[in-house]
Amino acid sequence: MKKESNIRILVADDHYVVRMGVIAMINDEPDMEVVAEAANGIQAIELFKKHKPDLALLDSRMPLKNGVHAAKEIKSHAAAARIVMLTAFDGDEDIFQALESGAQGYVLKNSTDKDLIPAIRAVAGGQRWIPQEVEDRLAQRNTYEPLTPRELVVLHEMAKGLANKQIASVLNITQNTAKGYLKNILYKLHVSDRTEAVTVAIQRGLIHL
Repeated sequence: MKKESNIRILVADDHYVVRMGVIAMINDEPDMEVVAEAANGIQAIELFKKHKPDLALLDSRMPLKNGVHAAKEIKSHAAAARIVMLTAFDGDEDIFQALESGAQGYVLKNSTDKDLIPAIRAVAGGQRWIPQEVEDRLAQRNTYEPLTPRELVVLHEMAKGLANKQIASVLNITQNTAKGYLKNILYKLHVSDRTEAVTVAIQRGLIHL
């Protein structure tokens, strides 16, 4: 029988099978219970306000609002909210954005069976849960010079397969300016061509297709 002192948890994931599996795993623990479940970021925010759980477990990629935006909004309403990000993405920028949003834990879906329950207990208890592999990825971020917002826009257009002339047209800039952005992007990402730049950007979580 569940006790009133249990860790009360909100689970938000847009994939039904994943959500059900996580809920079953949590409810199997004698000191935990899922009090609400959401299929998108907006539901997660609304249900957090309604149920005031001890911890929110958020998928980083959800429709309407992603986990990062949902976490920021939840923290704006409840500064003491405890949040664990559950994600399939391990890019250094993905991790950085999640922790910047206020999440105190980061659990990769491929390690759910060994990390999820300890992560929930740690974060609910006021600690952080950042596995070593996640820490290592985050440390890699410091080896890169950050891209400017404009460079990120150009990178998104590059990922669509647009050439410099087309990017210049879309962004209403000169072709030389577009070439300048490309040069900076290649330098900052430590790559030598456009294809490699897009590949690295996707791996790091700078852009999402």
